[in-house]
Amino acid sequence: MLAEPRRMKILEWLQEEGSARVRELSQAFKVSEATIRQDLERLEQDGYILREHGGAYLKTVQQQVGTMSLQHIENMDRKRKIGAKAASLVKNNETIILDAGSTTTEIAQRLTTRENLTVITNALNIAIILGAIPGYAVHMPGGQFKAPTLSLSGDKSVEYFRNIFASKLFLATAGVSIDAGLTYPSFADLQLKEAMIKAAAHVYLVADSSKINRTSFTRLGNLDVIHSFVTDDGIADSDAKEFERRGIELIVAT
Repeated sequence: MLAEPRRMKILEWLQEEGSARVRELSQAFKVSEATIRQDLERLEQDGYILREHGGAYLKTVQQQVGTMSLQHIENMDRKRKIGAKAASLVKNNETIILDAGSTTTEIAQRLTTRENLTVITNALNIAIILGAIPGYAVHMPGGQFKAPTLSLSGDKSVEYFRNIFASKLFLATAGVSIDAGLTYPSFADLQLKEAMIKAAAHVYLVADSSKINRTSFTRLGNLDVIHSFVTDDGIADSDAKEFERRGIELIVAT
């Protein structure tokens, strides 16, 4: 991998995890620790991160946690439309899983008028949005707090989702493509996503069209792990036909 694409993947990793060690990145990207230090130095010069001994952390992470805001705020108009469309798929008295993410947060913002809803989420901000609504039961797993995504992760979270069942999962992703399937910035959440998928009767992938044909660093699996794909009308006709050819229900928010 060339230097510039690798630096962008490292930045995606930090935007997902908040921090990383030089040794960890060296092993993941299969380059020397000296090369990783050069990458981190460049990212610091560009104003994205702050370096510390043996690693680095995202520059904006403390501000994000303090304001309960997420890093990924691009394409928000598309995400709001997807959020509204996905929320319309949720019925009263259902049990659903909401993955952490900016698009799933938009879904949560539009679920406030349902009745007797049970929501299971690993996202602290989503729990706060829905937790005080009368008649709603909001559940969260244990685990390690990930500041950039305001979410809980790790072995305890995985074990929790292995022991529940929901009618619907609304799953976030960093990238989706016909060839690579679903991809994410780091290894940390792959087992958690897998446990969420197995816990739900129906899996809705929610992602704006800019993520189509984009690949991130780690691969969750093929597209056959999802049943429906909720996206916006920016999806190309050729991509839409290919998803449908694979047996995936395409739901387009306009």
